[in-house]
Amino acid sequence: MVKKKETDDIGDKLVNALRNPQHSESQESFGRALEITKAYAGSGNVTHYSAVARLFYDLFEMFETGRDPRDK
Repeated sequence: MVKKKETDDIGDKLVNALRNPQHSESQESFGRALEITKAYAGSGNVTHYSAVARLFYDLFEMFETGRDPRDK
């Protein structure tokens, strides 16, 4: 199970990547998650708009931590 502090760290890294894209250590994770999410959103398989946001967050977390987000 993901601890509260670890979840906060992922959120902080995501916010930092958005605010300071040129100076963020998480820029590669952000870009990779964005590309996959865009492909999913454009595929027509989305059943609810919140699924896109959740997918992006889970992918970003996976690329940052190296762990599978489904293990929560």
